[in-house]
Amino acid sequence: MRVDIVTIFPSFFDVLEVSLLGRARGSGILDVRVHDLRDHTLDRHRTVDDTPYGGGAGMVMKPEPWGLALDAILADTATPPIFIFPSPAGERFTQNTARELADAPQLVFGCGRYEGIDERVFEYARTLGEVRLISLGDYVLNGGEVAAMAMIEAIGRLIPGVVGNPKSLVEESHEEGLLEYPSYTKPADWRGYEVPDVLRSGNHAFINQWRRDQQLVRTRERRPDLLTE
Repeated sequence: MRVDIVTIFPSFFDVLEVSLLGRARGSGILDVRVHDLRDHTLDRHRTVDDTPYGGGAGMVMKPEPWGLALDAILADTATPPIFIFPSPAGERFTQNTARELADAPQLVFGCGRYEGIDERVFEYARTLGEVRLISLGDYVLNGGEVAAMAMIEAIGRLIPGVVGNPKSLVEESHEEGLLEYPSYTKPADWRGYEVPDVLRSGNHAFINQWRRDQQLVRTRERRPDLLTE
């Protein structure tokens, strides 16, 4: 998969060089390209924002730098990509969203700042490929970079070859609409807290049933909304 990121803070994504995603980049499984939006400005001050039409607080990101940045990306693209703009006004990002996007050959993340991006940028991007405004949750961040990082992590780890043991992916929270069961390791007794006997029994049928029960208990206590969706 190819992932392009447009941002005014390209160094923010240096963290993609480490851990599983860093290894995936090194092995060629994941092709990540970070683009500085200011490289596509037309004035010596490298201006990317201006006052909003109609008045109001804050600044809005100008359309032309975005248009030029998207044009440059598309000049080196074989098929129409999916454009993802992190936005509190977008659809909610879920594990199902991550699985769906993990099948795409190319994703382009546009990281907005200030009061957002000129709406015409989204309209223009729709002429180039699919556009999705996606929100991590019902809160507001200073910019799209944090949200883009979270989505890239969630999507990237689902790409075959990124995670060493693919079986671990199907046992995690939200994969079956439930939260993950609790995990334990050695020692069996730590500061008076003991590992449940069933996990030391060697009876895998009992262990599987216990884990399933724990998923239901956790989901009912912490995310009852998942049981009613």
